Amino acid sequence: MNVLGIIASGLAALFITVALAKGVRRTALRSGAGRAPDGRPSRAGVVRRLGGATVVLGVGAAAAAGTALGAADGSGRAVTGLLAGAGTVAVLGLVHDVRPLGVPVRMVVQAAAATLAVCLAGLSPVAGVLAVVGIVAVTQAFALLDTSDGALAAVGVVTAAGLLTCAAVDGRSGLALPPAVLLAGLIGFLLHNWHPARIRPGASASLFTGFVLATSGALIHVAAPPERAAWAALPVLATVALADTALVLISRRRASRPLLQDCGDHIAHRLRRIRVTVPGTAVLLGLWAGVAVVIGTLVYAGVLHPALALVPPVCSAPAVLALLRIPAYTAPPRPAARRPATGTTAPTAPAAPAGTSPATAAPARTTAGRPTVPPPPTGRPAVGVTADQS
Repeated sequence: MNVLGIIASGLAALFITVALAKGVRRTALRSGAGRAPDGRPSRAGVVRRLGGATVVLGVGAAAAAGTALGAADGSGRAVTGLLAGAGTVAVLGLVHDVRPLGVPVRMVVQAAAATLAVCLAGLSPVAGVLAVVGIVAVTQAFALLDTSDGALAAVGVVTAAGLLTCAAVDGRSGLALPPAVLLAGLIGFLLHNWHPARIRPGASASLFTGFVLATSGALIHVAAPPERAAWAALPVLATVALADTALVLISRRRASRPLLQDCGDHIAHRLRRIRVTVPGTAVLLGLWAGVAVVIGTLVYAGVLHPALALVPPVCSAPAVLALLRIPAYTAPPRPAARRPATGTTAPTAPAAPAGTSPATAAPARTTAGRPTVPPPPTGRPAVGVTADQS
C-alpha cells in the first residue's frame, strides 16, 4: 500500500481547497454582484455558486495527480472512472446552482456518470446495475444533507474516514485514494463552511461528495475478500443520509406534499425548531454518523458479528419517528366558520323611534309578514322559533 502517496495527495487536497476557498470568499465579498440592496455583502450569489467548486477542484486535482504518480497502484482505471463520473455530476450541480434543472434531467445525468464509473471499474453486468442504482440513491441522499452550515461536510468527513479505514484494512491503496483526498478536502472546506458559513457547498460539492463516497463504497464492496461482510457493513456508513431521506419522504407523503420539492423538513430544520443551534446540529449529525461508521468498519474488519450491522438502522428508526413529531410545515389559514342555522331565522326588527316605548313600537314581523312569537316569561325561546343575536 502506497501510504506516502496517499498522505501526499491528502495534504495537497487540503491546501488546495483551503487556498481556493479563501480566494473565492475574498473575491465574492469584493464583487459588486455579491452585495445586497442595503450595501452589505451577500453570500447568496457568487459565493453559493463557487463555494462548492473549491472542493471539486481541490479533491479532483489531488486525486488526479496521485493517480498519475502511481498512488492508485493497480486500481488506476477504476479511480479514473470514479473521478470522471464525479466531475460530471459536479458540472451538473454547478449548472443546477445557476439555472435549476428538472429532476428527470438530474437523475439521467447521475445514472450516466455512475455507469461510466462502473464500466471503467470492470464490474459484471449484474453487479454493475446494482452498483449504479446504489450510487445514484446514495449520491442523492448525501446531496439532501446540504441544509445547514457544516452539516454535509461533517457527515462527509466521518463517512470518508470510515471508507478509508475499510480500504486500508485490505491494503488497497488505489481504493483508499478517493476517500483519503475527499476527507482532507472536506476538512479544508469545513474551515470556511462552519457556522457562520463564509461559503456553502451548493449542488456542485454536495453531488460530488455523495458520488465519491457512494462509488468508493461500491468499488470497495466489489473488491472485498469473501471473508469480509461488506454487504452488511458498507451500507451502514450512509445511515444518516438515508435516514434524512426517509424522514422527508415519509413526512411529505403524510402531509400530501410533493415528494421532490424541498419543504424545509429535513433533520437539520427540525432540530432548529426545537432550539438546537446550527453548530450543535452539525455536531449531532457528525456524532450520529460516527456511531454508524465505527460499527460498520468494525463489522467489515471482522471484529463484530455481521448481525450487529443492524444496530445503526434499527436505532435510527425511533429517531426518525421522533423527528416526525416535530412540526415542519406551516398550517394554512382556516376560513371563518359559519354559524349553522337551527330553524326559521327571523330578521332583526328595526329600532324603535326615539321617545317610543317598547310596548307601542311596531311588532317585529317575519318574512311572510306575520308577527313573531314573543318569548315566554321563563326566558326560553318558543319552540320552533329563534331570533338573531347581534
